[in-house]
Amino acid sequence: MELIKNNKVLDFVKYNHFTFTFSCFVIVCSILLIVFKGFSFGVDFTGGTLVQIQYEQNAPIAKIRTLLDRDANFKGSQVSEFGSKQEILIKIPFSPNVKTSEVDARITALLKSSGTFEIRRVDSVGPKVGKELQEKGFLALSLAMLAILAYVSFRYEWKFALAAVLALCHDVLISSACIILFDVDFNLEVVAALLTIIGYSINDTIIIFDRIREQVISGKAHDLRSVINDGLSSTLSRTLLTSLTVFFVVFTLYVFGGEIIIGFSLPMLAGVIVGTYSSLFFAPRLIMLFGFDLQDYRNKLLEKQKRAREREKMREMYENGQV
Repeated sequence: MELIKNNKVLDFVKYNHFTFTFSCFVIVCSILLIVFKGFSFGVDFTGGTLVQIQYEQNAPIAKIRTLLDRDANFKGSQVSEFGSKQEILIKIPFSPNVKTSEVDARITALLKSSGTFEIRRVDSVGPKVGKELQEKGFLALSLAMLAILAYVSFRYEWKFALAAVLALCHDVLISSACIILFDVDFNLEVVAALLTIIGYSINDTIIIFDRIREQVISGKAHDLRSVINDGLSSTLSRTLLTSLTVFFVVFTLYVFGGEIIIGFSLPMLAGVIVGTYSSLFFAPRLIMLFGFDLQDYRNKLLEKQKRAREREKMREMYENGQV
């Protein structure tokens, strides 16, 4: 199935100046949002207890806060709606005086006068474990970026690798900003989503880079603009079909999955859109800005192919007993 014919070459580079300026603006806004507003870290990273409660009627949030404040161990707990007016989520700061096994009974006793309800889940994480999870989460993101940088440098050259990694940083930054904008807690689900975005986005970018490399080897195009336009145009149908397929799946999760998986579905939804955009407009523009030498790269690839043919010839001669 093809949305756009492979023999039709679109002029992507013509719009790169505008799209790159727009990307830089969004990146700056995302960084400012992260620096000045910051993430709201979930219980996974900060430690504490998470209690999900469902009422038979609309949850009286103001009354619940008042009742919780009566107990010093639950004072300052965050209470918010969780998907509907009948369901709430209580985030209780870590307290050494409250055991996980006691939370259910103590919350039930405290909120007895607030109405008829059912405690659906209680999750608890100690501060030491939370800090360790936070460190390992950010370490996983950093190592993923470094591994991709090394792989793309080996497969292509450093300018391609740097463009790919900067495009991934672009995707992760904007997806992270969406987490802050929609007031979603930063937890392990978000880390999983960001790692998935990195894998999804680099796959798109690598396929486009492969096509660009094929065009360089063929020698049909004599300028970088034509090579990039042809590479993007020939893979456009595949890029759009893949992105739309993933988008509809993630959108379904976001709409029908409920609040319980919004930490995964929301950043993934943003990441699919931004990742597709960066593969088409941001990464190729970076290659041009880095002063990529088309002829020099073609000579390197041809020399590499020549050495590979020579090795293959020597191997055949050795197997035939000629050397």
